[in-house]
Amino acid sequence: MSPVLLFILGVVFVAIGVAVSIALHEVGHLVPAKLFKVRVTKYMIGFGPTLWSRKKGETEYGFKALPLGGYVSMIGMYPPNKVDGAVRPSSTGMFQTLATEARSMAHEEVGPGDENRVFYKLPVWKKIIVMLGGPAMNMIIGLILLAVLLMGFGTAQATTTIADVSKCQVAAGETVDPDSADCKPTPAAAAGLQPNDTITSFDGKTVTSWDELTGWIRASAGKDVAVTVQRNGSPVETTVTPVLSSRPVIGSDGRQAQDANGVLQYQEVGFLGIGAQSALVPQPASAVLPMAGENIKQISGVIFNLPARVAGVAKAAFSEEPRDPNGPISVVGVGRVAGEVAAMEQVPMQARIGTLIGLLAGLNFALAIFNLIPLLPLDGGHVAGALYEGARRQVARLRGKPDPGSFDIAKLLPLTYVVAALLMAMGALLIYADIVKPVNIFG
Repeated sequence: MSPVLLFILGVVFVAIGVAVSIALHEVGHLVPAKLFKVRVTKYMIGFGPTLWSRKKGETEYGFKALPLGGYVSMIGMYPPNKVDGAVRPSSTGMFQTLATEARSMAHEEVGPGDENRVFYKLPVWKKIIVMLGGPAMNMIIGLILLAVLLMGFGTAQATTTIADVSKCQVAAGETVDPDSADCKPTPAAAAGLQPNDTITSFDGKTVTSWDELTGWIRASAGKDVAVTVQRNGSPVETTVTPVLSSRPVIGSDGRQAQDANGVLQYQEVGFLGIGAQSALVPQPASAVLPMAGENIKQISGVIFNLPARVAGVAKAAFSEEPRDPNGPISVVGVGRVAGEVAAMEQVPMQARIGTLIGLLAGLNFALAIFNLIPLLPLDGGHVAGALYEGARRQVARLRGKPDPGSFDIAKLLPLTYVVAALLMAMGALLIYADIVKPVNIFG
């Protein structure tokens, strides 16, 4: 199959995955709303002109022209603003006009018998469940995809089979011609070890993992050690003498450790001169939640520092600076990465499919966490409004005051429009950057 076709298939795979994720996100809002008897008038995927729709019961289901999200319309999202029992008329104030128009739209479809089926009359806990349904659905999708990836495909892990043997001992930052007299053979090359050899025994001990073997090698500097390898189905014995070598100290984050002054740290350990082959190893179910926690932690860090990260993207997009591979990207960038992964013919197909599934899992975690930001129009903003309403009612109850009623979230619409405009500007910037300065995740 041609690389171009593979690239297109990768983009299509992720595009369908994103569309399904958005659709299920809205189902997460739709189902609890209907269970709580709120009248849902529309369930739409996309924005703009309607391409196709069909009404079933009291809800219109359809697709719109711009596949940039989706929404569920519920009647009575905002409470009516009443004065002495009458709806307050619109004023000439811009912000108040926005709020009045939003209330009017929220109530325009309230018909006879719907008075108790409006969203704003739900108890606080029901409002929170409805609004958290979308992010919860993305979390569930992410967990399912991650389980498929870890348990079905596995994760790449170093094996005890040799991938390559270094010919020369080379100090950090230096190069040596393997055919020159300056090439001092590595212990592995001197012992005759070869790529595709599987190390089965080291110093009389059975080798069960690469990490275990690496620890033994590092502790054996200057010592003659008997090694047994499996080569072409037959055992081969040899002797190696690991040499003392300066190696980087790797921290828990996978990066080279530094001291308090920022100086990179090294340690003197035994060195053999071999690299390990990797293989996909299926993981137990117990590995899913810890891995999900790591993904959520990393994504939360990106979102927490989103303003600075977006500023970095803008700087890279309009200068010669490279993009941060761990920074935010748009759906265009996600599609491009998916296409590049699918087109990597040197990588086994199983590994490519697993990478695409992992990409979709991470995207769903990102959608869930991003939507929890406590700002309207995001789901987290509605949750924050419901929590404020509950706290206000509780304070009134403790003070012996009358119930203040539902919180008029429509008053926050000016801020909502500002946030929405900023989100659209951010999306446009990320799309532009992903076109002119795409992220290079493959180094």
